[in-house]
Amino acid sequence: MDTDEFRKYGHEIVEWISRYFENIEQFPVKSRSVPGSVKDALPEIPPSGSESFDLFLKDFDEIIMPGITHWQSPNFFAYFPANSSPPSVLAEMLTAALGAQCMIWETSPAAAELEERMMEWLRMMTGLPSYFEGVIQDSASSATLAAIITAREKVTEFASNNEGLSGTGRMRIYCSTQAHSSVEKGAGVAGIGRKNLVKVPVKDDNTIDPEALRKAVEQDISAGYIPCCVVATLGTTGTTAIDPLRPVGEICHEKNIWLHVDAAIGGTALLLPEMRWMADGMEYVDSLVFNPHKWMFTKFDCSAYFVRDAASLIRTFEILPEYLKTRTRGMVNDYRDWGIPLGRRFRALKLWAVIRSYGVEKLQTMIREHIRLAKMLAGLIEAENNFKVMAPVHLNTVCFCFQPEGLTVEQANKLNEKINHTLNDAGRIYLTHTTVNGRYVLRMVTAQTGVTEHHVLDAWEMIKDCASSLLSERSAVDVD
Repeated sequence: MDTDEFRKYGHEIVEWISRYFENIEQFPVKSRSVPGSVKDALPEIPPSGSESFDLFLKDFDEIIMPGITHWQSPNFFAYFPANSSPPSVLAEMLTAALGAQCMIWETSPAAAELEERMMEWLRMMTGLPSYFEGVIQDSASSATLAAIITAREKVTEFASNNEGLSGTGRMRIYCSTQAHSSVEKGAGVAGIGRKNLVKVPVKDDNTIDPEALRKAVEQDISAGYIPCCVVATLGTTGTTAIDPLRPVGEICHEKNIWLHVDAAIGGTALLLPEMRWMADGMEYVDSLVFNPHKWMFTKFDCSAYFVRDAASLIRTFEILPEYLKTRTRGMVNDYRDWGIPLGRRFRALKLWAVIRSYGVEKLQTMIREHIRLAKMLAGLIEAENNFKVMAPVHLNTVCFCFQPEGLTVEQANKLNEKINHTLNDAGRIYLTHTTVNGRYVLRMVTAQTGVTEHHVLDAWEMIKDCASSLLSERSAVDVD
């Protein structure tokens, strides 16, 4: 493809993207593809010669688009927000064109220094302590793994990277039963072992029980284990519960345990001064991650990881082969030393574009509106006799269930599952579920970039209509 063709097709693709944003609600939110349908539509062997880009675009529309679930739709209420925005998309196009490999300062000084400044901006915007230093990771899972490995090195006096874990003693990691699965994965990948992840019970509001944590830590110490890391969560995956940082932090401070905070979704809410009650006890925190690619309108991947002690992070991950030695080492941030991969994308560019395009005040307004919509929805649910909110609503997620009188828990669970699948299969909205105290619970996330009160109210009417219709069908609640 020469530059003339590139220009032609580039304009066509930008027009396609613009039309997509304008007409996204016309697509079924959840893909209706069946397993294998996309693969079966693709040739079994690659082309031996070049093909027209027009054919690529045609197949994209006819084969790929039917297999896409539309995360950017304002009727996408499932899982968690994965917000993009026009400024983010345009900046990502520039990133793709530059194709820069941003592993160290020398390979793209602008990428390293923009990243450093953006992390300072985020620290300021969220009210985090000034001693935190930050780096952009690909995901919260990678950041949590980096935290666990750094905690492992600290507790072994930086011996385990060189000598392995034999002879270092059996370490323990702690999180609540509601923590993200990345903690368990991190325990395994870090060599500590999934069996050495202690899942601490939660209280009625689904937050970690500090007294149960203290008891677990003290029992482990008595049994000869070495407490290594505690992971607290601001916005658990299932119910967006907010773990209390102060009592957890006091335990970690007393026992000299690394405290990592997974604020993947909840961290964005710290842009709002009225939400900074979540950060009470931040002085005890050693590391924290939150995802602008979830709720700050910056397309995936862009995960902001902050550490109190950057020197320990760097000491954990740095390795210096001859071909990476530079004259500027020690004068600049070489971010390949701040995490697991050597290769790094220019992620800071799209973050810069988003913050500059919206400004802090507009970002705050949008986040505040998403929280308002969630609380409004919770109020509507509570006003209905047969519906119940199943978890506190602090952020952008409402957990609820349909529980008409006369149904057993098993029947109600089956009915709520049927509601979920019926709504999703219809394609107008997309919900997901979790379980709370043995109940099958519907989850609705009010945080897409373009979501409005109108979208939430329409979805709520669909949910009520679907529930009423299915309840009248005896087969929907009969248990096999």
